[in-house]
Amino acid sequence: MEDIKVRLSTLWVFVMFNMVFADIVGFLNPGTLEEMIAMKPTQGMLLVFSILLEIPIAMIVLSRFLKYKANRWANIIAGAITILWVIGGGNTSVSYVFFATIEVACMVLIIWCAWKWTEQEKITRQSG
Repeated sequence: MEDIKVRLSTLWVFVMFNMVFADIVGFLNPGTLEEMIAMKPTQGMLLVFSILLEIPIAMIVLSRFLKYKANRWANIIAGAITILWVIGGGNTSVSYVFFATIEVACMVLIIWCAWKWTEQEKITRQSG
């Protein structure tokens, strides 16, 4: 079980690094910062963005500490929500599409690992 927890947590770290650097590179696109300022984001919008960004951050820790059933479902649900956020909240710049493709592929792997994670595997690893 610890191997799966470590694997899931590590995958979330990988996703987060890609998300951060996608944003950093995205800010280098001419006009991006001006467009963001012109959008005049409200405090409510910023809170929603913050909550959505906190999901993968929290999963780094939660993947290591949650018990089997909660861990499994948290990874599946967080992966699905984050995929929707990455696809729906991005732009069409080549760099963003590149990072988003890697992020989505990694989150599909997270969901697949969590989905395939069985209680029997949990019991076998604990006794071994």
